[in-house]
Amino acid sequence: MKLWKPKFIEHSRVPIWLSKVAPIEIWAINIGPVVWCKGKLTDNDKTHETIHYQQQLELLFVFHWALYFLFWVIGMIRFRSGMMAYFNNPFEIEAYKNEADIDYLATRKRYSWIKYDAD
Repeated sequence: MKLWKPKFIEHSRVPIWLSKVAPIEIWAINIGPVVWCKGKLTDNDKTHETIHYQQQLELLFVFHWALYFLFWVIGMIRFRSGMMAYFNNPFEIEAYKNEADIDYLATRKRYSWIKYDAD
């Protein structure tokens, strides 16, 4: 499972539709084994989204989504900003800090997002 990757769908309208209700502009979104992107994904984008896929796998998907939402609500209370809540979510912190590391997914330990906390 550690090396599993999601299916990438580029030039999708799904992020455009979801951006209408989200507090941020969505470029790409990973829901389960599928990543939808507005345009063409870079290698960093693919690594970022694959990190999210691995996070979802280790939390059996539904628990990841519930925790992701909980972290976002806590961030909204703390920062009063949807953008700040997003960037201070431990799942996003892990993905952004490691998206440029081509070896990260091969060496990533399970539940690595736990060590990432908002600044």
